[in-house]
Amino acid sequence: MLLQCSTFATKVLSVHHTDTHTKFIKELVLQAGFDYCGIAKTQPLDDDARKLEAWLNKGMHGKMAYMENYFDLRVDPTKLVPGARSVITLLKNYYPAETLSFEASNISKYAYGKDYHTVIKAALKNVIIELQEKIGQFNGRGFVDSAPVLERSWAQRSGLGWIGKNGNLIHKQSGSFFFIATLIVDIELAYDDPIAKDYCGSCTKCMDACPTEAILPNKVVNGSKCISYFTIELKDEIVPEEMKGKFKNWMFGCDICQDVCPWNRFSQPHHEPEFSPIPELLNFSTKDWEALSEEAFKKIFKQSPLSRAKLKGVQRNIKFLQQ
Repeated sequence: MLLQCSTFATKVLSVHHTDTHTKFIKELVLQAGFDYCGIAKTQPLDDDARKLEAWLNKGMHGKMAYMENYFDLRVDPTKLVPGARSVITLLKNYYPAETLSFEASNISKYAYGKDYHTVIKAALKNVIIELQEKIGQFNGRGFVDSAPVLERSWAQRSGLGWIGKNGNLIHKQSGSFFFIATLIVDIELAYDDPIAKDYCGSCTKCMDACPTEAILPNKVVNGSKCISYFTIELKDEIVPEEMKGKFKNWMFGCDICQDVCPWNRFSQPHHEPEFSPIPELLNFSTKDWEALSEEAFKKIFKQSPLSRAKLKGVQRNIKFLQQ
């Protein structure tokens, strides 16, 4: 009888710690500048593994060879963090106060300001440090779009939204203009219920609006046909001839499928100073971009997402739009 009471007391204490830790984490990440937080229990993503394998086998990743790497790490968080028990998903809004009109050509909203990798990694680092100071040492890692983590799947499992037909996570109250960050930790926490319903319903606005027909049925996006793929990821000197006239003046990235999404009528302006537009973006004409030197580009866009495409890629894109 004494053993049973002791066991019960231990369980009550464990639940108390779990709830306390969870509450502290959710308060801390909001203080760190994130907008939403959801938590899911770690488990292998078997269904996602099958879908990812089929997507890769069909070549829908184009020349993004890195998508083929670390397959086992993508579908099992314990391979990234041994002993992992919880996946914490964080959303950070990047919707601007106003959509900018560029003289040269369109740039995706996420690239208006400083590179989100830099901004969010710094925030995640601080969150982990404060967590360890509060609850003690634990094993954990933070990720943002640069590691083999299926962040949208974890976001859905943690109750932050559902996956839309365009492949983006959609939050019911705030739309889809969010960066997704992930913390994988070996701490047991209180878990949120996943979003079970697909609130896209019969709407096909994103599919109908995509100029390159990259959005397919059953929430499959052919990455090798996406405008963002051609303008950012593709490093070839020449964009495929069959894509002429289909980029709708997008020079870097593309927001079409999000701009037409009815759920984004709920989007609110972000409050992150680091995402404020780089002044040069507002003033550059086509001639300015064409005349820009490598040295000047690196200086101006050193901390910008545009550095991913490099000056060569940006000038290639502008030239292609003029043909």
